[in-house]
Order: sequence, then C-alpha cells, then structure tokens
Amino acid sequence: MVETRIVIKNLTVSFEEDSYCLKDVNLSILTNEILGIIGPAGSGKTTFLRTLNRLNDLYPDFKMEGQVLLDGKDVYCGWNKNKLRKNVGMVFAMPNPLPMSIYDNIAYGPRMAGIKKRKKLDELVEESLHSAYLFDEVKDRLDKPALKLSGGQQQRLCIARTLAVEPEVILFDEPCSGLDPISTAKIEEAMAKLKEEYTLVLVTNNTKQAARVCDRTAFFLMGELVELDDTDTIFTVPKDKRTEDYITGRFG
Repeated sequence: MVETRIVIKNLTVSFEEDSYCLKDVNLSILTNEILGIIGPAGSGKTTFLRTLNRLNDLYPDFKMEGQVLLDGKDVYCGWNKNKLRKNVGMVFAMPNPLPMSIYDNIAYGPRMAGIKKRKKLDELVEESLHSAYLFDEVKDRLDKPALKLSGGQQQRLCIARTLAVEPEVILFDEPCSGLDPISTAKIEEAMAKLKEEYTLVLVTNNTKQAARVCDRTAFFLMGELVELDDTDTIFTVPKDKRTEDYITGRFG
C-alpha cells in the first residue's frame, strides 16, 4: 500500500488583498514518488512549493488559509520551523553554492546540526555526492572552491548539500532551467534514483521533463489545481481541455 507523505487541504495563499496566488488547492503527495507541478508563469507553482517548507513566511504580506500536513502534522503549528526545513529540503532554479570548498559546502548543514566527527562528515559527504551523481567528477578535488565547478556540477552539488542533512522530502524549483541537455540528463537521472529513498516535488516549465521523470503530474492555472493524474494520463488523455491546450503548446 502506497503511503501519503504530504496532504494539502483547501490551501489558499495571497500576498495582496483580493489577489490570490493559490485558490482552494487540495491534493496529496505520495511517499517515494516524483510529483510534477506544471503550468504557465503566474500559475502559483513556486508559491505552492514554498508553502510546503514555509519559505513564504519570509514575506510580510503572506497570508494562508487551509492546511499542509507532513506525516500527519500541520507544518504551520505542529512542526518546528527549522526542523521542518531540515525534513523538507529545497533545490532552487539557480545553483547557489557557498563560497567555500566542495567538501565544506556539503558538510555545512551537518555541522550546523551538531555533527563534528570527521569520519561521520566524510561519510555524509561521500554518500551525498554519490547520490547526486557527482562524486566521480570531484572526488580528487574536494578541497577546491565550489564556485569553480560548472553550472551543472554546482546544481548537483546543491542537491548533495540538501541530501547531507537527511531530509524526507526534496523540493525542486526549476532545477534545470539554466542547464545544458547533458547536465539536465544527469540531474534527471539523480532524481529517478533519489525517489527510492525520498519524496520529490518538481516544479518545471519543461513539460517534456515532467513527462520523462514524474510519476504523477499536477497542472496549475491561475492559482487553481486544474488536474492531477498519472503522468502518462495527463500527457495522453487529459480530462480537462485546458490541460490539453497547455501541454500541446496552445498557450503558456
């Protein structure tokens, strides 16, 4: 039986009066799946993603109604914010390595969590780099600056850095938007492997990417969840004409 990791109930989000980014969204995210979120610009995709780990709290005008439940607990009243963001990691559209060595980038989070033993840190760094499909490329230069890596390598480093703090859920916000096809393929390969241990949510403007890697796909339009189904169904026999129009390129 497939378990549910996150449940969203009647989620409505706004940043201005009478202007909603999300309207009454209801969906569940399953354990060990890749859920794709697609839709045109301004459809609420990133707002939805940032609601899951409370990054929207950083905006003073953020207002929310409804519930987001992680493992049955409301993330807005049942979770410590720092613990929540450890359990729900995020990889952003542009790679953002810290201005330090490759090793220290990955060890940074575990050290902040209180892990000091070099052996444990070494294990976390190596495991995380392997999982991000980067270890073989950097194993001989872990002491070199992370900013010297290529864009695709930096993004995989950011994935490894997220994995090092041992989350349950990983959010990806357009992680391949600035990358070449080879780097994109490596990140997609990493995501396919990661779902064996983690739950992944992928926001992407690349419908072909969603079709390649996602188990289920949700189509958002103007803040509303229009349709959610198995990815094959969404891309072959969608139930809503708006979904069909979007994935066939009639708008968006």
